[in-house]
Amino acid sequence: MSAQAGFHVTKPGFFTLLQDEGRRGVMHMGLASGGTMDRHAWAWANHLLGNRYGATALEITFGGATFTSGLNTQIAVTGAEVQLTVNGQQKPLWSTIQIETGDVVALSAPRAGVRCYLAVRGGFVSETHLGNSCATVFREGTGGLHGDGSPLREGDFLPCNATAPPVVNRTIPNHWIPDYSTPLTLDVLLCAQAERFSATARSTFFANTYTLSPQSDRMGARLAGPTLEASERQLISEGTSLGAIQIPADGQPIILLQDRQTVGGYPKLGAVTPRSLDALAQRPPGTRLHFRETTLQSAQQAERQFLTFFRTAR
Repeated sequence: MSAQAGFHVTKPGFFTLLQDEGRRGVMHMGLASGGTMDRHAWAWANHLLGNRYGATALEITFGGATFTSGLNTQIAVTGAEVQLTVNGQQKPLWSTIQIETGDVVALSAPRAGVRCYLAVRGGFVSETHLGNSCATVFREGTGGLHGDGSPLREGDFLPCNATAPPVVNRTIPNHWIPDYSTPLTLDVLLCAQAERFSATARSTFFANTYTLSPQSDRMGARLAGPTLEASERQLISEGTSLGAIQIPADGQPIILLQDRQTVGGYPKLGAVTPRSLDALAQRPPGTRLHFRETTLQSAQQAERQFLTFFRTAR
């Protein structure tokens, strides 16, 4: 591979991370799984370029990033509604775009949404850490370009697969592109610990509006709204799961996300489904949220459809 087969980071943006689908089999060691926050947008970016499911892409939070290409290739940018330009010329999102050596790719702050995903044909090349992933977990200091969990910095170089064959330029139809400015209702599966909450508390949760707090991050989405009471405030610590809705002592729900702690002792009302977590990842602080109960069968069917499409389509 040529020494210049990659992208130079001219401006890293607010918080730009190398991400894939996350680590498997590491939570027993106290390590977060990490991985992309919005799998839907990330998977589409890779799909447009014919990349395998799980290929590494850039997760760019709040935009403002600029890169210079060191090779002829193709890219795709999905997710948050940023202005994408190549050498100052505006280019479409959710589309395959041809890039030449020396081209400058710039992404503005988003008009809607929070995170955009930049994928390159063949995927970014990065060392895997802890066995099976390059996922960047800033809180733990693991993964990423430098292996220490740090976000991208000015002057970094991102190697790319220069031998990946070209693909036909494609654009995703508008009706398949999410609108991140619409009201958001999240699907929730009640869990075994739901019995620790009274019928009144459960009704309060599903009937009221909660607001996404500015204290939210990749570890958890903190909510502000009506207080929820559980019959027991503290439990014996147990393993956590993605999307779990834990209720701490102040009664304000926290939705556990990709960089969550591996164990916790707060009661959990239920779990937000993976497909709803994709939508949540694109909402900024201050967003008003509602919740609705769903069934295990419905959640499994949605997940099966998602994985079947992106793991088999090229």
